[in-house]
Order: sequence, then C-alpha cells, then structure tokens
Amino acid sequence: MELDIVELSRLQFAMTAMYHFLFVPLTLGLSVLVAIMETVYVMTNRPIWRQMTKFWGSLFGINFVLGVATGITMEFQFGMNWSYYSHYMGDIFGAPLAIEGLMAFFLEATFVGLFFFGWDKLSKRAHLTVTWLVALGSNLSALWILIANGWMQNPVGAEFNPMTMRMEMTSFFEVMFNEVAQAKFVHTVSAGYVTAAVFVLGVSAWYLLKGRHTELARRSISVAASFGLASAVSVVVLGDESGYSATHSQKMKLAAIEAMWHTQPAPASFTLVGFPNREARETHYAIHVPWAMGLIGTRSLTTEIPGIAELVENAEARIRSGIIAYDALTQIRELRDDAPADVVATFEEHSGDLGFAFLLRRYVDDPRDATDKQIAIASNDTVPQVWPLFWAFRFMVALGFGFIATMTYFFFMASFRGMRFPRPALRLAVIMIPAPWIAAELGWFVAEFGRQPWTVDGVLPTAMSVSHLSVSDLLLTLAGFVTLYTVLFVIEMGLMLKYIRKGPYMDVAETDVWTERHTHRLRTHDGKGPFAETPAE
Repeated sequence: MELDIVELSRLQFAMTAMYHFLFVPLTLGLSVLVAIMETVYVMTNRPIWRQMTKFWGSLFGINFVLGVATGITMEFQFGMNWSYYSHYMGDIFGAPLAIEGLMAFFLEATFVGLFFFGWDKLSKRAHLTVTWLVALGSNLSALWILIANGWMQNPVGAEFNPMTMRMEMTSFFEVMFNEVAQAKFVHTVSAGYVTAAVFVLGVSAWYLLKGRHTELARRSISVAASFGLASAVSVVVLGDESGYSATHSQKMKLAAIEAMWHTQPAPASFTLVGFPNREARETHYAIHVPWAMGLIGTRSLTTEIPGIAELVENAEARIRSGIIAYDALTQIRELRDDAPADVVATFEEHSGDLGFAFLLRRYVDDPRDATDKQIAIASNDTVPQVWPLFWAFRFMVALGFGFIATMTYFFFMASFRGMRFPRPALRLAVIMIPAPWIAAELGWFVAEFGRQPWTVDGVLPTAMSVSHLSVSDLLLTLAGFVTLYTVLFVIEMGLMLKYIRKGPYMDVAETDVWTERHTHRLRTHDGKGPFAETPAE
C-alpha cells in the first residue's frame, strides 16, 4: 500500500509538472523575441514592427497568464503530497523558491501590466525598457526554480543536522552556483527560445500559405530563423555540458541513459541506437560510435565512465556504510549531548551515506535489521528504468538536430534567397510547431525519471518523501488536477487559435499606410529588396 501512495504521488506531480511546462518554454522565448521586435521598432520607427510586437505580445500574454495559474497550483503539492520532503529539505529548497516569488515573479507580473497598457502612456524607450524587464523577469523566474531543482540533482552547500533531523544550508553560494543548476538553467532557457522561434516560424508560415499578413509574416520568419538558429545550436552545446556535469554528480543516471551496463575501457563509445535489456544487462543490436561518450562525458580520452554493474556494487557498499551512520545517529538522538565522542565521530565519517541506508526503509523498519538479500535488492533499486531513459534521450537529441537543420534552412532562405519559401517548407514549419514541446517534455522526463529512486540524489529516497495520505485522497486530487489542467490547456489552445486566426488587429491603418509606401519604394527601385512582394513557390 505504501508503494501505491508513492507511485500515485509521483504520478500526480509528474502530470501537473508536465502540464505546467507546456506553458513555460513559450513564455521564456516569446518574451525575448517580443523584446527584440520592439527594439527594432524603436530603432527604425517603422509601424510594422510595433504591430508585430503587439501581435506576438498578445499571444505571450495568453500563455503567461495560464502558465502562472498552473505554476501556483503545482507548488502547493510540496506541502500536500510531499510533506516529509518539505520538512527534511525545506530550509534549502524553500530559499530559491521564495526568492523567485519575491524577485522574479513580482518583477514579471508588475511590468507585464505596463507592457500591455502602457503603449500610449510611456515613451518609446520607457516601454522598450518595460518589455525587456518582462523578459528578464521571465528568465529570472526560471533561474531560481532551476537552482532549486538543480540542488535536488546535486545537493551541495548543505549538511544533515542529527539533532533536528533536517538538512540545513551551509553555503548559499554553493547552492546558487551549483554546476548542475547552472547547466540546467542555460539548457532549459535555450530550449524555451527554440520553442518560441519554432512557434513564430510556424504561425508565420501558415500566414504565408494563406496569403495573409505577408509583411508581418516575412519579418517574423526572419527574426525567428536567426534567433532560433542560435538557440538551437546553444541547446545542443549546453546539453552536452549537462552530460558532462552528470559524470560528476549523477553517474547512475548517465549510465542508464547510455545503457552502459559495464564499465568500458576509456574512451567509452556512444550507443547510437539499440534495445536495452535490463534482465540480461546488455543492449541488443547496438550501434556504437567509438570514443564519443568518453569525449562527451569526461572531455578526455583516458577517463573511464563507470557502468551500471559497478555502480550497483558501489551502492551496496554505501548502503552498508549508511547503516553504520544510521546506528550512530540513533545513539546520538537517544543520548543527545551525552553522546560519546567516538559515536559522533563515527556518524560524521559515514553521514554522507545515510541516505543510502534509508533505501532499506521500503523493506524493513530499522535498516540495521536488513538482511544481505534486502541490501542487495535496495542496491539494485538505485538503477532507474533504462529503456525509457535510453530512447527518450535519443528522441530528444534527434529533435534538437532537426531544429538546427530547419532553422538553418529558413535563415538561409530569408537572408540569401529574398524570402522565397517553397510551399512544402512552409507546411513543414507549420507541422513542426508541437515538436519543441515534445523535446522539452522528453528532457524533463530524462532529468526527473533518471534521478529515481531519489527525491534528492543520494540523500532522501522518494519512498520516504511522501505525505501520509490515503489512496482515495490521491486518486481524488489527481483527478481534480488533471481535470483543472486539461480545462486550462483547452482554454489556452482555444485563445491561441482564435487570436492567430484573427491575426494582427492593432495599429492596422497606420501599418497599412506605411506598408503601401514601403512597397511603392521597393518597386520604384529594382524590386529586389528583402521584403519585396514574392509569392510563395
């Protein structure tokens, strides 16, 4: 029954988190794209760029509001479903979330109102400043949330207090500049930029296919392709950095993603495709790329990457060390200030492995009573499900390279072929709109599912983190959250499609006059300007 509670709690949080992240990437990227468009408007004073800013800004606003609604609901689950985690880790995990609310969220929420209602009340430069502050707030919000999440992946700057039975922060600097958190931040933000670029590209391509709002669509494609190409390349490069940091902090996750069952001689090869078999501990029909994994994971040709079998053996040793720490902790808790110095010293020596002893709590109330068989089972629990991680990672990477190819093509056509886009390419751009969201969700699946069985890697098992709820409570709230989030998602899609079909409706007369004059000037010359009328092929 306890396992059912754990799995239902995990399912509920996974569902709400993945729903919420349907809104986040577009908010991150579209805020910056809108700021870039308004910057061009202020520099050129061309009304078409103001119209672009308002149109894409309205889509940003719809997405922003619904993203906030889903995010606030999600955070309540820490206290509701994960009360022991909140008690055990709250002093550390709560700090970046509080800063996110006080600094980033209020900055974002304050200036987003000025963005929408300040067009005729602020000067051009003042409004542009507001727009960039909205983008800054959006990205700062992601920073603090990912610092909190990165600490769960690599718990640095904290230590366990045996008197309070809680983790306490020892260095905010280490928590903030955690290598995993920083790598996750830049990678996630870049993925959001790609999402927005593909979205703008796809919607603009749809306008060109329909022969509507062609001036806005061509300029939007030009901005999206340039911004998207840089972002797509960044995602791949920064994703490689995440893999390198996992070599130090999450070796089991890296081994599972690669289905590396045993340590290979350095430099390790990269498995391009294959069919992992956990029972046999081998990957069938594997195609290897020599040296690639060694270079990705270690940046060298001489350093080994440990395999799953060796990491399981290491986990068993750490479980046995953790039992020693648990025994010493029990004595310290009983004797308090009268605990012998040698007991305290023993605990300090083995305290880093205390979390591994907690893995035994699924099988025995007191880890000291665990049998060798139970220890072996618990050590094998440290291996996440390999095949879902293996294939999720590869689909994500394939999509990443697909974005690079797509953005390269549209950047080339926009920059060197006079905005002449073949209709099949425009259709492909429309079809690709959902792809960045798929890639982003796969990325979060790899990051979070690959951390199991830990809530905080190596410190607190997921099975210990949950609240004491009944299965019926969890089923009821799970149904409620899924219903609520589905309704919000339907509302989001309905509003987005409504305003996309409606098209740019603000500053129409002023923009039409400017466009007519601009088109006349182009025709007066050689007709080969970058935004000259050219039908889609």
